[in-house]
Amino acid sequence: MTTSAPSPWNLPNTLTVIRILFAPVFLAFLLVDGGADAALRWTAGILFIVGIATDGIDGHIARSRGIVTDLGKLLDPIADKVLTGAALVGLSILAELPWWVTVVVLVREIGVTLHRMLIRHDTVVAAAWMGKLKTVFQGIAISFALVPLWTIVGDWILWVNGALMWIAVILTIASGIDYVITAVKGRRA
Repeated sequence: MTTSAPSPWNLPNTLTVIRILFAPVFLAFLLVDGGADAALRWTAGILFIVGIATDGIDGHIARSRGIVTDLGKLLDPIADKVLTGAALVGLSILAELPWWVTVVVLVREIGVTLHRMLIRHDTVVAAAWMGKLKTVFQGIAISFALVPLWTIVGDWILWVNGALMWIAVILTIASGIDYVITAVKGRRA
């Protein structure tokens, strides 16, 4: 008896597509008034957090139900990059995040994504543990930057966000290096 491959049109992949569609919506809320309106800023932050949270949810559903697909392996990291990339660009437009941080992160993210797309006919490279850790820290750091917690707890929270952003940038660079090393080793094998 042969088992057929799971359909690519399943709940986890639908959640991944929704995550991609969240990006322009939350970015509009963030930028519509230059990030000044607290209600819009909270809405943008919450939309980002809900969007980024679906990353873990869709992966869990796919693995627990045995419906992991090549499409999901390809789209999931793209969805992360679209959502986090939109947030980083938005924060840089608002002059709340240095452009060099956005550029470093986006170069790594776009480079890895393009490589995955170029080699997908040979093999699909699933995200490694360091890439997943990087995604978690990016999500946390960006969430802290988006949600106007400083209006509640004071400006000291900006130091916390700065530290979280540094950790996210370091993990972004380290995971990019790890990805390149893994890809080179895989090619040799």
